[in-house]
Amino acid sequence: MSRAPPLSRLLPFPVVDAAWDLALVPALAGAVALPFLPPVGVALVALAVGTLWFHRDPEREPPDVAETVVAPADGTVSVVREEGSRLRVGVFMNVTDVHVNRAPLAGEVREVRHRPGANRPAFDKESDRNEQVAIDFGDYELLVIAGWFARRIHPSVEAGDRVERGDRVGHVSFGSRADVVLPADVTREELLVTEGDSVRAGETIVAERSAVSASSSASETPDAET
Repeated sequence: MSRAPPLSRLLPFPVVDAAWDLALVPALAGAVALPFLPPVGVALVALAVGTLWFHRDPEREPPDVAETVVAPADGTVSVVREEGSRLRVGVFMNVTDVHVNRAPLAGEVREVRHRPGANRPAFDKESDRNEQVAIDFGDYELLVIAGWFARRIHPSVEAGDRVERGDRVGHVSFGSRADVVLPADVTREELLVTEGDSVRAGETIVAERSAVSASSSASETPDAET
């Protein structure tokens, strides 16, 4: 349920609910400081507005193409590698990117796991050891990895939730990375992105699954209740 205050109607862009909590302190401090220390007050108000802008949450329209995998985040593809029998595609979110994460494929959440760790820059090769939240869909997995400044990962789904491709599954504050470990049937030939490509969450197609592979994968996925 949305907790956005009436002031949200004045913003030219929508934001995630948590943004209002983060912006409240600098906004109030700025309002108090303005009459006495105008430069400080203006800086604090600007910080509050910047915090809201960082947490903007635009609508997205997933492509109307069957059996496609969409990007989990806005940003630049920073990782494309094999992990066992699967492919991992990672998207680095710069401070200027939208930080709302979206489901690459439809599915049911099996588990949401939090793993504590380091806080190295999200573009660093060692960032796989950073604090992260894993959203396990069984057929594939979405990993949101904190960066050196990002220590607030906010999943908005839990075990048992059903999501459609492109649905919001959470957000992260102030820079990080979102990786998707693709279903086992997705091959290198089906990937449509390479490292360095710019992508948009919920809209950019990162891989195309053949109808036969997708159907086979769905039939092999064990039932959550068994």
